[in-house]
Amino acid sequence: MSIQKPIKHYLQFSDFTLDEYEYVIERAHLIKRKFKNYEIYHPLIDRTLVMVFEKNSTRTRLSFEAGMHQLGGAAIYLNTRDSQLGRGEPVEDAGQVMSRMCDIIMVRTFGQDIIERFAANSRVPVINGLTNEHHPCQVFADIFTYYEHRGPITGKTVAWVGDANNMLYSWLQAAEVFGFHVNVSTPKGYDMDMSLVSTDRYTFFENPSDACQGAHLVNTDVWTSMGYEEENAARLKAFDGWIVDSAKMSRAAPDALFMHCLPAHRGEEVSAEVIDGPQSVVWDEAENRLHIQKALIEYLLIGRVDTQAANT
Repeated sequence: MSIQKPIKHYLQFSDFTLDEYEYVIERAHLIKRKFKNYEIYHPLIDRTLVMVFEKNSTRTRLSFEAGMHQLGGAAIYLNTRDSQLGRGEPVEDAGQVMSRMCDIIMVRTFGQDIIERFAANSRVPVINGLTNEHHPCQVFADIFTYYEHRGPITGKTVAWVGDANNMLYSWLQAAEVFGFHVNVSTPKGYDMDMSLVSTDRYTFFENPSDACQGAHLVNTDVWTSMGYEEENAARLKAFDGWIVDSAKMSRAAPDALFMHCLPAHRGEEVSAEVIDGPQSVVWDEAENRLHIQKALIEYLLIGRVDTQAANT
């Protein structure tokens, strides 16, 4: 049995309450355990996920597509070459049509306004697989990974070293929901867009090494995100010194973890000795996209599964 709930979208991290996050994390633990034990778990038989990609991906496509199949459902991949979106069909029309033919939709696109308009015209839940402004599924998987290795993240300090991008803005929203603090260090000229910041749970540091002081989790991303490739040469110069290396990690807490959403450029935003070292959990982090998104899809489609069903 399950408790049915109205349509709910997941478009940015602030869309869920702490109670909802804790529930989905609990479900992800269970679903991951079933996966590792080769236990068949098919709550979504005859359900279909449509995945709309306007930006390329490895981890997002693989985790959503494999995850939906593992839950007993089907996944359909669409990109701009395979759909009328590439020929100028209005986002609103695409939302109307696609949502009449499937049960849930994941969209990976450019501006946040695109997915907001799509969701406003959808009859089914819509998940943000990445936009220029937000990457909630990745940060959700990161927090789940932290829970696995160190327990609750509430009250901890997360260091963000690098670009002020969609990952950082989702981390800042997560800090408000979970009650942790973010130490931010970005180069001059690549500052945060304050219109995307709605919390005071952060401290800005001009020196990236200072941002790592006492941090329980050190996080970074590529210096040139998708859509900014023409800025690559300028960014490489501006970000000089923002590499997460052993010296910076030595200033973090003794049991600090290192995360990176991948793909990584060793020698740029992170040194090989850090990403391949004992404090790095990037491979667990990447895998956990699968498990947290399976729990997320289950929650958006079914709602809260009761205790008896959870143990079946």
